[in-house]
Amino acid sequence: MVELIWDGKYDNNKKRVAPLRVALPFQTVETVNESAQQRQRTLDLFAAGRDAEWRNRLIWGDKKYVLPSLLPEFAGKVDLIYIDPPFATGQDFSFQAQVGEEKFTKEASMIEQKAYRDTWGQGLDSYLAWFYDTAVFLHELLSETGSLYVHLDSHVSHYVKTVLDSVFGKENCRRELIWHLHGAAGFKAQTLNWVRGHDTLFYYLKSDECTFNKIFLPYDEKQLKRFSGVDETGRRYKTITKTRRLYLDEAKGIPATSVWSDVASFQTVVNSPEIMGYPTQKPEALLERIIRASSNEGDLVLDCFCGSGTTAAVAEKNNRRWIACDLGRFAIHTTRKRLLGIENVRPFVVQNLGKYERQVWQKAQFGDDAASEILCYRKFILDLYHADMVEGYAWLHGVKGGRLVHVGSVDSPVALDDTQQITNEFQLARGFRGVDILGWDFALDMNETARQIAAEAGVDARFLRIPREVLEKKAVDQGDIQFFELAALEVDKSVKGRELSIELREFIMPPDDVPDDVANAVNLWEDWIDYWAVDFNYRDDTFHNQWQTYRTRKDRTLLLRANHTYSEPGNYVVLVKVIDILGNDTTKSLTVRVN
Repeated sequence: MVELIWDGKYDNNKKRVAPLRVALPFQTVETVNESAQQRQRTLDLFAAGRDAEWRNRLIWGDKKYVLPSLLPEFAGKVDLIYIDPPFATGQDFSFQAQVGEEKFTKEASMIEQKAYRDTWGQGLDSYLAWFYDTAVFLHELLSETGSLYVHLDSHVSHYVKTVLDSVFGKENCRRELIWHLHGAAGFKAQTLNWVRGHDTLFYYLKSDECTFNKIFLPYDEKQLKRFSGVDETGRRYKTITKTRRLYLDEAKGIPATSVWSDVASFQTVVNSPEIMGYPTQKPEALLERIIRASSNEGDLVLDCFCGSGTTAAVAEKNNRRWIACDLGRFAIHTTRKRLLGIENVRPFVVQNLGKYERQVWQKAQFGDDAASEILCYRKFILDLYHADMVEGYAWLHGVKGGRLVHVGSVDSPVALDDTQQITNEFQLARGFRGVDILGWDFALDMNETARQIAAEAGVDARFLRIPREVLEKKAVDQGDIQFFELAALEVDKSVKGRELSIELREFIMPPDDVPDDVANAVNLWEDWIDYWAVDFNYRDDTFHNQWQTYRTRKDRTLLLRANHTYSEPGNYVVLVKVIDILGNDTTKSLTVRVN
């Protein structure tokens, strides 16, 4: 058999390079649309040592970690997989953002740019290596009766088919599907080439025992005219044989073929309410066909390049279970909003791999010796921050521009107690203007409460997030690392009996990643907010989204006040989460007492 070879497929000993297999535990960072009763039932099941009820899952993370981490629970259990991987179009991670009345194209984040370079950095060789790893994990996740649809265009489709044939078996490629892109004449003019008019989807199975529900299309006028007979009751029919009649009201229609010319693309339906601002977004009708044909109600659907969330939204509307993953933070945020726009959407969770991914990285990067590992890690972060190491302190690790620097650990968020210790130690130092506190995660209210602690001690403290790009060697090598300050949120509360009212008063977002002309045109602080939600009874487990308001492309208004009535008196912790126009979140906690 002819074999497709790419650089990196075999190591120096001619041994096949296997995909990275690191199974990490998922962390649930938010539960969305779960009622108080459902929440209590989940807690009761957990306390009894029993499995909680199924929750659909929206996962932020790199598929090279997410897919192997899904295997322990879902190997051989996924009924349908649809993926729309990058095509090398240059638009795979960009999206349209809006601040007030100003619109702009948000280019890929550094982590997304790095992913793009990893995928295409060495041309077709690196893409095929990247895709082969994906195909191996998808094959293991797919059930024996499951189906895989891979959506591509002419850039890589025939190469990808060869990779899929090697993983799934050539005999298991059951069809090449052609999606005819209507309105092709309106595409960018091609003076020396044919105008692109279709995408390709490859349909694979693992066995002959598959789920397939035949799709029928409505009759056109020519076909309807064939039902020319009319019986005594007025029913139209056509004669198939001398002894058999087919009535129009019993006919299912014309079976769909492998050429789909009846599903309109967004080049034709430019004002569709579905459009979320992603250049590579696919219409819901396309996923509707795939999901209805190759799954049944209750089946599990997976999309590990979910983008704007079309697969999850259609699976939700058709009563399928779903897992949707993406590398982009904004893709996760967009998908969450899209799902919340579905009437009676079932509860779902937002997850990531959090500290576990960082722990694997730290050990692989800096070795097993604990003391040396921590020291090397701090130096690495300080170098990226362009700071020098300092000695003689327990909580202060570096210095930059007359300011001392604290480097947070990979294992835990920077907490208020940490700030107190940093502040105490800073006061013993001499000749420094302030302290920069770097962290992967921060405890609630850090930018307000911790800053106040520092200010009361006469210390100028800044809080900056260590970006996830730090984990990626190529991003580090190319100098793509930026540390951004945390946003600041001010919230007012008022309580009357059991009635709570919460109002946003101010939100300060460092506009590091927004074009200057757009940032300068913003006059209202609330224009930086795209979405905010409230957990009215936070229990120090995970944020439960009990109320939310958000902007859509059609409706740019945003409520600034939320009200809630408690059924029982008592003391409650209220958690407010704000998500800015770029998908970054800021949280603030409040303590309230209701009578």
